[in-house]
Amino acid sequence: MKLVTFEAGTTPQIGAVVADRVVPLNSTAPGLPTEMKALIAAWPQVEGEVRRIVQAGAGALPLDQVHLLAPIRRPGKIMAIGLNYADHIAESGLGTPEHQVWFSKAPTSTNGPHDPIQVPRVSQALDYEAELVAIVGAGGRHIGRGDAAAALFGYACGNDATERAWQHRTPQWVLGKSFDSHAPFGPWITTADEVPDPHRLSIRCLVNGEVRQDSNTRHLVFDIWDQVAHLSQAMTLEPGDLIFTGTPGGIGAAMKPMRFLKHGDRVRVEIDGLGALDNPCANEA
Repeated sequence: MKLVTFEAGTTPQIGAVVADRVVPLNSTAPGLPTEMKALIAAWPQVEGEVRRIVQAGAGALPLDQVHLLAPIRRPGKIMAIGLNYADHIAESGLGTPEHQVWFSKAPTSTNGPHDPIQVPRVSQALDYEAELVAIVGAGGRHIGRGDAAAALFGYACGNDATERAWQHRTPQWVLGKSFDSHAPFGPWITTADEVPDPHRLSIRCLVNGEVRQDSNTRHLVFDIWDQVAHLSQAMTLEPGDLIFTGTPGGIGAAMKPMRFLKHGDRVRVEIDGLGALDNPCANEA
């Protein structure tokens, strides 16, 4: 199932994408949660009802006539792993990490799949990072590697947009990773039952139609199960938390000369079976 948060008017709604249409859930079943985090948390109790509504298809709207928002508008946590593809490690001039390298992105960096990515006023070193995003479902603490798949709800495309000057001015990356609008993801959440193996997905990033990144999630250094197990040793993973799982080689900062994003550029992130993001870049107002 492909679950979205969308607007077809003024009030955000939850829906399911079927082919080129969106089946709204809340207008058909007012008792369902109206926010994606709550729906994920209640999924064991409401999945059957949701699937019946989607199959019936009542009130379906054309997909191209709604505005898709970030599937989860304010995640509780956005955790992201750095240096997790061999080619990206090589282009960064660093060694393969012995331990997983984690940072967080502020929840206010969340952005929709087609909405503008801001080019900040304070610097012009905006870069892209195509990533597979895992969405936490059951979650928990001290999750074993063998139980990691069951702790996740689904997957989406993501762009760990990064302000490089701010990222590298201190040893801590959080500010450079947390500018408003710098975590677009979506276009929907594909539930885990429709992704047989998240470690066999082609992933690409295109800037103005030019392929910049082209890889496969089988090249992850620390795979998703290892990531879930490691994170959950430190923190409780909760329904709706996001895990950005790493970016492959091809970032703008590694090109010679460096090629950063500017006003008017378009960044497209594609992952086979999960859809695509297509975000314009626009100067911060």
